[in-house]
Amino acid sequence: MAVAQLKTSHQSAPDTTADHQPRPEADAIELSIVMPCLDEAETLAACVAKARRFLDENGIAGEVIVADNGSTDGSQQIARALGARVVDVDRRGYGAALQGGIEAARGRFVAMGDADDSYDFLSLMPFVEKLRAGADLVMGNRFQGGIAPGAMPPLHRYLGNPVLSFLGRLFYATPIGDFHCGLRAFSREAILKLGLNTTGMEFASEMVVKASLHGLRVEEAPTTLVPDGRSRPPHLRSWRDGWRHLKFLLTFAPKWLFLYPGLALLAVGAAGLAWLMPGNAQVMAGIQLGVHSLLFSAAFVLMAAQVLSFAYLARLFGVREGFWPESKGLAAVRSWFSVERGCIYGGLLLAGGIGTAVAAVSLWASSGWGPMPVENLMRVAIPAVLMCCLGLQSMFTAFFAGLLSQPRAN
Repeated sequence: MAVAQLKTSHQSAPDTTADHQPRPEADAIELSIVMPCLDEAETLAACVAKARRFLDENGIAGEVIVADNGSTDGSQQIARALGARVVDVDRRGYGAALQGGIEAARGRFVAMGDADDSYDFLSLMPFVEKLRAGADLVMGNRFQGGIAPGAMPPLHRYLGNPVLSFLGRLFYATPIGDFHCGLRAFSREAILKLGLNTTGMEFASEMVVKASLHGLRVEEAPTTLVPDGRSRPPHLRSWRDGWRHLKFLLTFAPKWLFLYPGLALLAVGAAGLAWLMPGNAQVMAGIQLGVHSLLFSAAFVLMAAQVLSFAYLARLFGVREGFWPESKGLAAVRSWFSVERGCIYGGLLLAGGIGTAVAAVSLWASSGWGPMPVENLMRVAIPAVLMCCLGLQSMFTAFFAGLLSQPRAN
């Protein structure tokens, strides 16, 4: 896993300062509250104070960690003065700061929340209770707990967050209603095993996606959101970070990115081929589909084959990298579509395509090499080209799949 580098000092001797205490015995600290920070001097004191008050009032053995990402406004001094432990994270980005903070945490559980005073650290008890009951990840849900006026831009509240959360539930069969809530709590050990490595705002999606793919127990707890206390604009950039979230959701969902679109293309293309191969088709008065539509149908089938091969290879890569376990369906396809069978199927298709092309040339020769009706020739040439392309793709896909199926080197 790519881990953010932590600044250390006095390497020759154990560091006993507040920021670098030796790790205590396991479970001595139950909860670490981690806040990513980049120039949050205006609001950091209030957040740290609330976090410490929560731990004291509920009798929880815990710590407050400020994962600082290079602040130049004195945020580090504010955090230390209030008893928080500062972890300096060199690698820039929201995700990188959180990775550094989680790595340095000493607690069995970790709660994370922004340092802009928009989340209520005093309301973490439902999160802790669910973790104690066996949950691996507890997500806050701002839509259930309440969003104060002005706390979330309308673009995020009514379009970005609902759409991305819907896609996340659809792609990953997880019941989370607020994929991007910044207040959440989790088992440190379980989350570290996921190998999270994104450095930007998409870290929020990566945690939920990989937790779902690995079968972790994910639950929700209502939380509130109020306007942050900063006078400067937020670090979040709506369209840039929204695209990074969407890109991540699609990357780890090959069924939705490749398989289902590929099957749709195949259905349309195969139907068009079956309908138009015998001859032109009358759709309605004055509209007739001919050889040009047949060409597009063949193109749909070819595109479908390419996209479906990506679906297969992406699933194999995901299994190889440990993103998800191998399903029974994938195991069956892998057994059926071996390198040998792929070469046989591809060879037959290629031979069929070449044979059909020879038939087209023979048809032309029989006419004395003179002019031929274009539609007659194209109705033979199109399937010939399609079979040749599908044959080569079948063979190359089989070899690529065989490469991905090789055991990984230690």
